Amino acid sequence: MPKIRTKKTKFPKDWSTVESTMLEFEQKMREAETENHQGKRKHEGTWEILKIHHDRSRYLYEMYYKKKEISRELYDFCLREGYGDAALIAKWKKQGYEKLCCLQCIQSRDHQFGTVCICRVPKPQLADEGKAEIQCNHCGCKGCSSSD
Repeated sequence: MPKIRTKKTKFPKDWSTVESTMLEFEQKMREAETENHQGKRKHEGTWEILKIHHDRSRYLYEMYYKKKEISRELYDFCLREGYGDAALIAKWKKQGYEKLCCLQCIQSRDHQFGTVCICRVPKPQLADEGKAEIQCNHCGCKGCSSSD
């Protein structure tokens, strides 16, 4: 979660480029945190928070590396202030992890499939088409393998 802004925080000169989007993400995050989680499974309560965290980090990644619309100073500022996840963005730059949903899916072993989280398995290698759609227990992802 981003730090609370104070008067002492010095924003980069091109902060206005991403400010409105970051405020939208902050608002969505607040709503997801206060949402009622009754009737959901244990992990389902954090799925929306992880999705917003992913989307916010992906936005910064796209703006800096793909579109080149923000400066290095602004990119570093956003990571330092907690607007994006530097470790997740670093993984996106590596081959095979371009669509990674969260770091939990590569750090822990999932007991469903043996050695890797179920969302990291390419869809052709999953079971028959007749089965129900499989979701990751950690983040609710339905598949972030880059080989699809």
